[in-house]
Amino acid sequence: MNLQIRINKIQKQFGDIKALNDIEDVFESGKLHGLIGPEGAGKTTLLRNLMGLLLPSSGNIEFYENSKIVSFEHIKNKISYMPQRQSLYPDLSIEEHLHFFKSLYGLDEKYFVLKSRELLEITRLKKFLDRPAGKLSGGMYKKLGLMLSLLQSPKVLLLDEPTNGVDPISRREFWELLHHLISDEIIIVYATSYMDEAERCDIVHLLDKGRLFSKGTPANLLESAKAKTFDEYYLNHTKENV
Repeated sequence: MNLQIRINKIQKQFGDIKALNDIEDVFESGKLHGLIGPEGAGKTTLLRNLMGLLLPSSGNIEFYENSKIVSFEHIKNKISYMPQRQSLYPDLSIEEHLHFFKSLYGLDEKYFVLKSRELLEITRLKKFLDRPAGKLSGGMYKKLGLMLSLLQSPKVLLLDEPTNGVDPISRREFWELLHHLISDEIIIVYATSYMDEAERCDIVHLLDKGRLFSKGTPANLLESAKAKTFDEYYLNHTKENV
C-alpha cells in the first residue's frame, strides 16, 4: 500500500504570529521523513495540524491511499502522535501500560498478544515488564512511549522531539528502532532540533520561522549547499536571511 499526505499551502495564525506560512509539502510511506528546525520553527504546530489537533487558518491537508484521496475521518484513528513531553503513568508497569492502551484502543486479544510480543522484542523491553514507568531510564521511557504509539499499527506515526534529553546510546537505539519500522504501510514524520539527526533521515524537510525552505535527501541537500554538516547548512541559511 502506498500512503501519502499532501500539504497544500497551509497557514496557521495565532493572533499576530504566523506559526506556519504557506507550507506546501508531501510525506510518503516507505521513507523516514525528518522535520528539522530550531525551537519556534513550526515543527510542533505542523505535527498538530497533521494530527487534527489544530486546524489550518488557510490551506488544507489531504490523505491518500494507493493514489486515492481518503477523508480525515477514515484515517484519524490510524494516526499516532508521540509528543515531546509524554506523560505516562509513573506507578504503572510496562505490562500494565500495554493492557491499559489495549483497552483504550479496543484491540482484539489475539492481535494484542502478537503485537505486544513483537514490540517488546524490538524495543528490548521484555525483561522489564514489571518495572514502573517512573523507574525507567530516559531511553527506556521513550521506548515505552514509542511502543504504545505503535500498538494499534498506525498508518501515520508523528514523533515530536522523541530523543530530546536522551543519552547518545539511547538515541542510537531509538534510531535503529525507527529504521526497523520503515515500510510501505506507514508514514513516519520525525521532528527534531538536533541537526545531526537530519543525516539519519531518508528525506529532510527544513523549517525556519514557519516556512519550509528546503527539502531533499541529506546527501543532495549538503552537496547543493556545499556544506559538510546540517549545522553548517542551517547557519549559512540563517546568515543569508537575517
